Order: sequence, then structure tokens, then C-alpha cells
Amino acid sequence: MAQAVPAPESSATDPLLQPFRLKHLTLRNRIMSTSHASGLTEGGMPGERYQRYHEEKARGGLALTMFGGSSNVSPDSAWSLSQIDLYDEQVVEHFRRFSRRIHAHGAALMCQVSHVGGRGEAYAGAALPPIGPSPVRETLHRAFAREMDERDIARVVADFAEAAARCKEGGLDGIETFAGAHLIGQFLSPVTNRRTDRFGGSLVNRCRFGLMVHEAIRRRVGDDFIVGMRFVIDEAGPGRLGFEDGLEIAAIFEASGTVDFFNAIYGRIDTELKLAVDCMPGMASAEAPFLARAGAFRQRVGLPVFHATRITSLATARRAIRDGLLDMVAMTRAHIADPALVAKLARGEEGRVRPCVGATHCMSALRPTCLHNPSTGHEQALPHAVEPAPVKRRVLVAGGGPAGLEAARVCAERGHTVRLCEASARLGGQVLLAAQASWRRELMGIVDWRAQELERLGVEVRLDAPVEADAVEDDADVVIVATGGVPDLAWIEGAEHCTSVHDILTGVVRAGADAIVYDGTGRHAGLTAAEAIAREGGQVAFFALDGHLAMEMAYSEQVIWRRRAYELGIEPRLDRRLERVERAGNRLRVTFRNELTDVAEEHETGRIVVEHGTRPADALFHALADRSSNGGAVDEAALLAGAPQPEGEGEGFRLFRIGDAVSSRNIYAAVLDAFRLCRTL
Repeated sequence: MAQAVPAPESSATDPLLQPFRLKHLTLRNRIMSTSHASGLTEGGMPGERYQRYHEEKARGGLALTMFGGSSNVSPDSAWSLSQIDLYDEQVVEHFRRFSRRIHAHGAALMCQVSHVGGRGEAYAGAALPPIGPSPVRETLHRAFAREMDERDIARVVADFAEAAARCKEGGLDGIETFAGAHLIGQFLSPVTNRRTDRFGGSLVNRCRFGLMVHEAIRRRVGDDFIVGMRFVIDEAGPGRLGFEDGLEIAAIFEASGTVDFFNAIYGRIDTELKLAVDCMPGMASAEAPFLARAGAFRQRVGLPVFHATRITSLATARRAIRDGLLDMVAMTRAHIADPALVAKLARGEEGRVRPCVGATHCMSALRPTCLHNPSTGHEQALPHAVEPAPVKRRVLVAGGGPAGLEAARVCAERGHTVRLCEASARLGGQVLLAAQASWRRELMGIVDWRAQELERLGVEVRLDAPVEADAVEDDADVVIVATGGVPDLAWIEGAEHCTSVHDILTGVVRAGADAIVYDGTGRHAGLTAAEAIAREGGQVAFFALDGHLAMEMAYSEQVIWRRRAYELGIEPRLDRRLERVERAGNRLRVTFRNELTDVAEEHETGRIVVEHGTRPADALFHALADRSSNGGAVDEAALLAGAPQPEGEGEGFRLFRIGDAVSSRNIYAAVLDAFRLCRTL
């Protein structure tokens, strides 16, 4: 759901907008963004694209943007996902440019400095063997670490200090080390530290490496530079660091005088599930799941405490500061959704903040892109601000799914007169179906926010109003077809016996006692339908074309669906291609062929439910193409260059189509289509 509009609070009284003093550094408010691996580095350096991504948040008003999640202090700290190489001297000049542009907007800038230790990947970077306190293999990254000797320890301690010095030389305001599951945290935890020398055994001994790191950093950078810790307050598992252990470790570091703040995190990140539910939980988790624990930690320590974990609403963030749970509240993914979050808050426009819906699209291979903000991570090509159009047009949008809603919003922001017609009784398109999954209801925030913006912008919205080609009048200068798609079943031999996932999710068809669900895409729809059938007591046999469940999703979505399948008793049968469906008495016989063995197999069922994406519902587009001045064509060179589409050679309106009316894709593609086209119309 879109964020509820709270009672207005002035800048003078809003806890979130009060400054905070961190040693010598005054942060202008209490809102920050934490370090994360953005995937935007170029050759191990934070170049123009990386810096523009963070600059947008600084322009948007936050107090502190931290960057460089897992930045490498040593060459033997490496992942396949490119990080910043702090051991390379050329990083200093990049940091100087970076700090100048962030400081120009009144925000502070800090970097995370880290060594991933045993979480490294043996074949990434320079392909050096990962190192760790003990030869313990992590489930997620799968490397076998070499146990560090005293020479390794001395070298890495020195590398941390040199990396911190480069950050200071580059004009940054401070750094944080990562004391979670990375090397410092691996020394702290009894699960990953099995040493019997002076670096293992007792809790004091396990703190020794981290203390050496922080003491070396402090000697190198002095007292006029901020140094904090991304600090795990509770590993939450048998034999692991508990909350009281975390407090004892915090007291040791605090007493050393080498640490200026704790950035509290909770849990583990050594498996896909733990990474998805402890470190970066999405919509399958409650909002701010560890805020109370972080607040309890703050009550027991003497240093300032920061915290980020799915704090998506300003109401929750405000409570965290007002109730003394945190000193700085981190809204990292909320800023990925809307980097102008703080500026809107300061202007009294809290209700206009584009909500983070927890879709975790920003954690996919396309990171840090947002499911419904196509500008994030692409600030050079797709600026967040929508500029007024030099010539005002009359725009007709056919379709009220995410593509049509975004097209109408952007065109209205440009100053055009916009009318949106939706054939059904509700806005949302296929999002209405997607949000029916037990853990994906927050997707409706994508629709609700845009509907609210259309109302603010004065867009005429008509429901139960399909657009007929003959009824398109000459009062439209531009027609945008966003009519989505229809289930793709026609390719199946025996398609007349098949049920689409749409029919299941809309309730048009009930599955009955047993059903086969066939997933030919690896997207959410097939699993959502399987879940719906199982929740109603039906027996589900799940067959998938791919060799892995949920193949087309980000890892954080895959692992939630894998867990959900176990909970529902659904055992996927993979590598199967649907070939034929036929009657077998009062049941159906379904033939699959194994993609790996080429062996055909037959199964009987009461119903076969098929997910194979959609075919464009493009009849309106083709009916209008000959009447349009551009024949419905998109000039792709102009589109990619950020230039306006040509006016067209003939008479009449210009015609475009977007989203699934072009091809079967996802929400991000639909919104990107609309934004990229309409921002220059």
C-alpha cells in the first residue's frame, strides 16, 4: 500500500529533520543511506555513474550517504561482483571528485572498508586464495579459506590502515569497518574462529584482530576523522554470538577509544536465506524487523548507534528517532526508490514519497535499479526530474497497468493534458494478480502511488472504459497503447484443455482437488498460482521448464519461493517441457519431455494450469497504426539518446505501445518503457 499521509509536522519539530553531532561532524538531519554493493564500479573505481547515483541522494536532502559496501583493502579480498579496490592508489582522485560533489549538496560521505576473508571467491579478481581465521567453508560463497598466519594478520592490518588513509586523503568524512560476517566478524564469531592461539578461544582473544585493525586505522588517520563499525549485535543462532556477547564486544571496542559509532546489524549472511531475511529482507518480512533489538543495543552502549534493515516508511523512521531507538536512521532502499525522500519531507510532501515496496529488484543482477523507479542507477541517461514540455499535447493512454500509469504520470508532469482509459474496474493490470501471493501484497504500492500522483496532477482516469479504435477522436495528439498481454496458451497441443494462471488468480476458475501447474517462465506467476491452489487445499504437482526454481528472479526472491514451496509441500519437477494435453475420461493426460534425457512422461490430473507469459494484447495498436502519423514506430536511436520522438510524416496522432503490449516482460520493463518514452514527449 502507498504510505498513509501523516499529520503534518514542521521542520522545527520533526525529529527526523534535527541535526546530529558526531564528534566534530554535524549531520544536517537524522536520515542516512548505508554502504551497499551497488554494482556500479568501473575497474574497481567509483566513476561517474557510481557518483551520480549517490549525488542524487545528497541533492535529495539526506545527511549522510555511505558507499562502497565491502570495499576491498587487499587483493585477496575479492568477489565476482565488482567492489571498490581501496588498495589501489588511483582511488584517491576518484574520492576527491566524489567528496566535492556530495559536500556541494550539504551531505557527508563515508566509505565502508573491509576484507571479506573466508567469504571471498577463489576465482574472482586476481584469483588469490581466500583467507580467514580458520579453514571454514561458507555455504553461500563456497570457498575453502586458508588459515591466516601472523604475517597475514600483520599485512591485512596494515592494508586496513592504508585504505583508511586513502579515504581521508580523498576528502571523505569518515569510514566504517565491517564487523559482521567479513574478516573482522569471522575472528569475532566462535563458528568461524576455531583458533587456539592468541587470536582464538576467549572472547577477548577473538577481539584482538579487530582491535589491531582499529588501532592501526586510528594511528594512521588521527582523531579528526570518523571511524565506525558495521557491527553485528546478535548472530541469532546456536553456538553463535548472542546479544550479550555483542554487548561485551562493543564495550571492548568502545573502551579502546578507536570507534566513533556502531552501525547495528542483526543475524547472519552466510546462506542465501539468511542474506535475504536477516541482512536485506524484502516484502516477505515485516517492516523494520530488528529495530527493537537495535534500540535495546543503543540503551546499553555509550556510542551513537545507526541502523538499517527494511526501514521503508518515514513514520517508522520518525519513531526510531523520537523514541530514542537510534541516533541516525538508515533508509537505504527507500532512497533507491525515491532519492528525494528527505526533500519531500522537508517541503511537507511526505505523502508524495515514492514507496519502497520491498521487491528486492535492487538486489538483482541489475542492481541498484528499482522496480518502479527506472532512473535509479541510470542518472546520466534518465534523470529523476521530469522537465516541462516546450509544447503541450493531448495524450490518450489506453491501459491502467504499471506501464500505462507511469506513462500518464510522466506525461502529466510534462504539462500535457492526459486521459487514461482502463478496460476493467480497477487500476493495476497484472500487479493485481501478482499481489495475491502471500508475501507480495506490498506490490500494490506501485499502483497506489501512481494513482495518487495522477489525481494530484489532474489526469482524467476512466475505469470500465476500453478504448475502441473507431472511437479514438482527433482530439488526441499522442496515443499510447499500454493494453498489456493475454495468457500465451495457443502453442500447446490441446490448449483447449488448459487453464491459465490468470484464470486461477482472478477466481474465474477453481482448481479442484488436484492440479498440475506448469511454469514455462521462471517468474512469479506460476508459483503464485501453485500457492493459491495449495492454500485452498488442492494437491499441486509443479513442473518447470528450467533447471532451477524461479529461474528469472533475483536470489532474494528465489529463496523465499523455495522456502514457501517446502512449507506448502510442493516438490518441483524441473527440466520438463510441456508437449501435449488430452482428455483421459473425465481427467486430463499431460505429456512432458525431459529437457536433459529427452524422455517423454505422462501424468494424469484434474486440471493443468499453464504459465507461459503473455502475448501482446495489441489489437488496438494495429487498428490505429495506419491512422497514425508515425505508423506506431519508435525511433530507437532517439529513445536511447534521450531525444524526442520524431513528429511523424503524415496527418493524425502519433502512436506508441509500451509494456506487455510489446512483449511479455516484468514491471521494471513496463515502467522503463513508459518513462524512457514519455520523458521527452
